[in-house]
Amino acid sequence: MAVINEIYRPVQVGLSMLPIRIMVYVYTALGLIACVAVYDLLQKKHAILRNFPLIGHFRYWLELIGPELRQYIVTSNTEERPFDRSQRRWIYASSKKQNNYFGFGSDMDMELAPNHLIIKHSAFPYRDPQDTDRAKDLYRIPCAKVMGESRKRPKAFRPESIVNISSMSFGSLSARAVEAMNKGASLCGCLQWTGEGGISRYHKLGGDLVWQLGTGYFGCREENGRFSMPRFLENVAANPVKAIEIKLSQGAKPGVGGMLPGKKVTAEIAEARGIPIGKDCLSPAFHTEFSCPDSLLDFVEKLADASGLPVGIKSAVGDLGFWRDLAELMKKGDRAVDFITIDGGEGGTGAGPLVFADHVAQPFKLGFTDVYKIFCENELQQKIVFIGSGKLGFPEASLFAFSLGCDMVNIAREAMLAIGCIQAQRCHTNHCPTGVATQSKWLMRGLDPQLKSVRLANYIATLRHDILRVSWACGLPHPAFMSFEHIDILDENFHKHSPKEVFAYQDHWGVPSKEDQENIARLMGQESFLRA
Repeated sequence: MAVINEIYRPVQVGLSMLPIRIMVYVYTALGLIACVAVYDLLQKKHAILRNFPLIGHFRYWLELIGPELRQYIVTSNTEERPFDRSQRRWIYASSKKQNNYFGFGSDMDMELAPNHLIIKHSAFPYRDPQDTDRAKDLYRIPCAKVMGESRKRPKAFRPESIVNISSMSFGSLSARAVEAMNKGASLCGCLQWTGEGGISRYHKLGGDLVWQLGTGYFGCREENGRFSMPRFLENVAANPVKAIEIKLSQGAKPGVGGMLPGKKVTAEIAEARGIPIGKDCLSPAFHTEFSCPDSLLDFVEKLADASGLPVGIKSAVGDLGFWRDLAELMKKGDRAVDFITIDGGEGGTGAGPLVFADHVAQPFKLGFTDVYKIFCENELQQKIVFIGSGKLGFPEASLFAFSLGCDMVNIAREAMLAIGCIQAQRCHTNHCPTGVATQSKWLMRGLDPQLKSVRLANYIATLRHDILRVSWACGLPHPAFMSFEHIDILDENFHKHSPKEVFAYQDHWGVPSKEDQENIARLMGQESFLRA
């Protein structure tokens, strides 16, 4: 027994010492908790923590992960904003070429949902696009109009895709996100709008560009911030720029400028924008090259004459006086914009003050129809390519935009979702967990541009496929033929309304000219539609 006791003695000592170690950990933890509690009681910055020490921290933790909790636990499939769970699921599945169908009927309460959209299919639809060879070309659907044709721009062109990537600047997006989007644009044959942050090295990987010029004239500016024609022409010549867009305002922060702090002006951002490294960079709320519709048109023609490119404008919609004056000037025929991009007030890739995001600028459907009607009344609508932007990255939303008069749609946040965004709503903090909207090297390392470019191309191809599929279900050869005759809007009182009455449109508004219809039907291989 003595031998046995001697053998087990170390074990007994170890076991007897274990509770002491645990107690040390416990006392240490209690000491830390006590310190936190004392700090909470003494600090004066947070009333909740002062009144409810320790417990109050749970409120801040829950607030921190609130968006994630609501998205995945609390809300239903159709409640979350800005994009609900069903919408995000459709984008994710489409980008991965997974099953994007939904079973067991609709989650929508159609009869009680105000402004619910119903698309009226035909008794005699076209054959399903899956039965055609368009799948080999990722369902590329060309625009029904030629951009720049009316003003006879030397480099006028027909955009290959009715769906394109909207303006998102390098700096707002990470380098890898911009790279993924440019490569994805190349794969699926769509255009990438640069955003006002200039053309970076990540925009030069195969995708065609629409170069956006904002108030800072990044990439074509003098040291004092004024526009530089030599630098503009140098950048146009060096890059695959198909058109120029002058940004007047955007939906996320209409009428607001911005300041990029010097600590965020890295060497790459400075290179793209043409600004000094490490110095504050101001984007004013106004342009310095023009101050009214008349001088705006002078600037448009100046850029077009020098470059030969189509030139357009982008704006959220506020005061309609500007649009009336612009249309009146363009009606004279000597000067004009080649395209107009209308951004809805619900747009959101740019961070801005809450009041501007929620209450400044009209939502897309109201803003676009107000502007489009002004140009229709001046008989200018067939001379301009109209582009819609603002949560249009879904088949029914895009088709409704085409019925309003859009010739193309631009997508932004939906493209971000396709390359991995989880709607964490941390874009303005530089802490985007998926590496999409951040300049943190650690966070962006998780985003593989090669993989995500394919997913973006898959999503855009699927969106075009579904747009075409619904168009053919309505008996139409191309989405541009979609009119208010094919749509009803339901209200909560079991009534349906024609969009023509809701938006006060006249007959034949919202569709291309007879000549454009004939040309696009031939391009789509649907001459039989014209004969019918």
